[in-house]
Amino acid sequence: MHNGEPKFNLGRLLATPGALRTLEESGQTPHDFISRHARGDWGDVCDDDKQANEVALVDGSRLLSSYKTSTNVKLWVITEATDDNGQRAATTILRPDEY
Repeated sequence: MHNGEPKFNLGRLLATPGALRTLEESGQTPHDFISRHARGDWGDVCDDDKQANEVALVDGSRLLSSYKTSTNVKLWVITEATDDNGQRAATTILRPDEY
């Protein structure tokens, strides 16, 4: 369904303290989730959010993915909308309660 090629530029990679703690507790790395996000595997988002992400690949708006860690804790991966030059500044991995 999803090949290994990134579908968009991630910009700077960031992680919140809560996400880092959650990843450490699960024994997983940010790469486990960031790579899925970059390939267009949006994880556990509703159909409307999946469609919004597909539109965002074209129009440059924000991208959101949602995943569960091996310890069943939800993490979001958010890539910011593009700037005036069409560049995405950053992608952040965070817990929903840190948004």
